[in-house]
Amino acid sequence: MAEQTTEVAKEGRHVATPVDPTAFRDAMACFPTGVTIVTTVDAYGQAHGLTVSSFCSVSLRPPLVSFCVSETANCFPAFAECDRFAVSVLRPHHAALARRFASKRRDKFADGGFGRTPSGLPVADGALAVVECRVYDRYPGGDHLIVLGEVFRAHTDRGTPLVFVGRTFTQVSIR
Repeated sequence: MAEQTTEVAKEGRHVATPVDPTAFRDAMACFPTGVTIVTTVDAYGQAHGLTVSSFCSVSLRPPLVSFCVSETANCFPAFAECDRFAVSVLRPHHAALARRFASKRRDKFADGGFGRTPSGLPVADGALAVVECRVYDRYPGGDHLIVLGEVFRAHTDRGTPLVFVGRTFTQVSIR
């Protein structure tokens, strides 16, 4: 197993030095994550979205969730300015949709597969769960923006979630 030392002494304290990006990606590929598509609409009504595995629950009171969007993503400006967003928790049959929304394509919605929530946000057809949020706050996080959302509507269905691990999509069995 490859290992890289990441601490050096600096002014009497330990400070992390940058880890090799390949080693970091390899380590993160060992951690299974759920797969979501996060969407919003801009001030002109144009839909924007991306595949997100960095989605997580943050707080119960108030009900908060978070996700991260890269500063290099085509949809970054939309998420840096939006006031609300929706999260579609994907199922195994959504793998192709997840790949499409992980790409740099500008017309990600052109091939369909989406409906709208009562508040007008695009969501994946047949999603396992849908969470609608108002932006609560945003924080810089390296080369990403961390977006915190307060949940105002949630819908769940029964089924199996899509999972990403080892750089591939898979599923887990739920009993």
